[in-house]
Parts: sequence; C-alpha cells; structure tokens
Amino acid sequence: MSSTSPREFRRAQRQRVRGTILVTDSMTDMGVGRVGNLSESGMLLIAHSPLVDDALYQFRFNLGPGASGTIEAGAHLLWQDRASAPGQVWAGFRFITLLDSQLHRLRDWLATNNQRRHA
Repeated sequence: MSSTSPREFRRAQRQRVRGTILVTDSMTDMGVGRVGNLSESGMLLIAHSPLVDDALYQFRFNLGPGASGTIEAGAHLLWQDRASAPGQVWAGFRFITLLDSQLHRLRDWLATNNQRRHA
C-alpha cells in the first residue's frame, strides 16, 4: 500500500467535480448546494445550510447541456459536518433511487470525467 495516497474503501470510486454542479431539492424546487464529488452510488454535497440527519431527499442536478444531462435521484443523508467556510455544510449522501437511464448517463459522465483527469 502506498503511503502517498489513502486507501479507498468505497464500493464505487468517487471523483472530484470540475466546475460547479448545482443541486436542487426536487420537493421544494430550492437550491441546496453543489456537488463536491460524485460516484455512481452517492455524492458529497456542499450545502448552504444544515440538513436533517438521516433523512431522505429527492435531488436534481445537471451533468451536461440540456435536459438530457439531468439526474433525478433519491438520496439518504449518511453524515454531515460543518465546512471551514461560514454557512457551509459537507454532507455525504448515498443514492437510493436512480432510473437505469440516469445511472447509465452518470456512469458515462464519470468515465468521461476520469479520462479527462488522466489525459
């Protein structure tokens, strides 16, 4: 095991997001934050304010131009912690519902994003 990189225990490798991917709560149609990192099984959300512990959320975010890049996912809040920036919270979510078509779109985006990182 390399001493320069921590061992990854997640089932799906997470990827840091380039740029800004805004996240909307689909139930309230209010913005809740932005994606910090993303995998096919969950995400790190950098939220504008604290969320309800252990709650279920319905989120919407866009991975590309137009409606074809929109992902709608049911997510379970696993943990949250205050970020170093005032008014921000880091929150770890596991996706619990995701349409197959959107899962394929997410996998394609992750593969493309990973290729760009290693180019």
